[in-house]
Amino acid sequence: MNPNLDKLHPYPFEKLAKLKAGIEPPTQLRPISLGIGEPKHPSPAFVKQVIADNLDKLANYPTTKGSEELRQAISEWATRRFDLTPGSLTAAEHIVPVNGTREGIFSLVQSVVASHGAAKVVSPNPFYQVYEGAALLAGATPVYLPCDGSNGFIPDFEAVPEAVWQDCQILFLCSPGNPSGTVIPRDTLTRVIELADRHDFIVASDECYSELYPNEDQPPEGLLQACAAMGRDDFARCVVFHSLSKRSNLPGLRSGFVAGDAAILKGYLKYRTYHGCAMPLHNQLASIAAWQDEDHVRENRAAYRAKFEAVVPILREVMDVDFPDAGFYLWPVTPLDDETFARELSAQQNVHVLPGRYLSRTVDGHNPGENRVRMALVAPLEECVEAANRIVEFVKANTP
Repeated sequence: MNPNLDKLHPYPFEKLAKLKAGIEPPTQLRPISLGIGEPKHPSPAFVKQVIADNLDKLANYPTTKGSEELRQAISEWATRRFDLTPGSLTAAEHIVPVNGTREGIFSLVQSVVASHGAAKVVSPNPFYQVYEGAALLAGATPVYLPCDGSNGFIPDFEAVPEAVWQDCQILFLCSPGNPSGTVIPRDTLTRVIELADRHDFIVASDECYSELYPNEDQPPEGLLQACAAMGRDDFARCVVFHSLSKRSNLPGLRSGFVAGDAAILKGYLKYRTYHGCAMPLHNQLASIAAWQDEDHVRENRAAYRAKFEAVVPILREVMDVDFPDAGFYLWPVTPLDDETFARELSAQQNVHVLPGRYLSRTVDGHNPGENRVRMALVAPLEECVEAANRIVEFVKANTP
């Protein structure tokens, strides 16, 4: 077996299951899960209809690169959404469809990291665990940049030693952030691109929450948008990941894309022809329909907006919690340590959240996820409000 497999950490939900082993929540209270970031809003009916109408495509092998029509739909969406120079993000050279962002992120790291003793993959901390796992299995060393209240949940890139940048092969960004929901501003993105130019590493921006934002007039900016603002229409050293999972409530479709630097994607596509991960044709057709429609996305945002507006004022009675810039998570400070909070909340109120430390690593004695929990407001509005009220009752019963 690959010895790097032994370096992998258990996934956060494995740790959570172990934490809650032996708990018997009160049966008179229905379980409400805020722990897993799985969208629960209905999938668009028109997307499901496209799949149903094209099941005959199961008889055909899909191509690794995906259809011209899918890549064109993605190109048009991204160009419009991120105010790119028309014609700069081409369907032919700058876009590769993937089966969700996790698969895309993992495979990109395997294709671009030149594994050697000094190779480093840099990521925020807390982070989506596939950044770390992909780095370890590619033979690289993860480097974690703390994101906490002291830096507004955005890494302090100026504090990173030059030696780290010199060995860096990929820098991961996550904007809007998981779990904080923080959006990285354009000036910071510009600075990161300049660092990549100086030290010759790839900036990989995970933007899978980019379409869940509270103000319809202020969508989060993305990495390619920062490139365009700099006049960098070749998107050199920059790639972004997007998905239909959160945007369109289609996590089971496993559909997303990687876009950016054509030279990087050329090699990545070559890798993928061996990786064996072409998107099924009926999924491609469903994805085209989803990328071409914004009405369902606006409805999705409105549903999340209603939940945040209802839940945050309730929780503020007993917790330090802010509205996120975007996404569907809350990242509150806990009045008890985060593991105790999560375990006892499950035991006493049958409400389930994720301890923040499970999303982070301890570096130099500091774990930026400690004494926070991640709450995913994915349940229906009524359940989210009920969960918030139960949390208030729980905190009052367990703190002075």
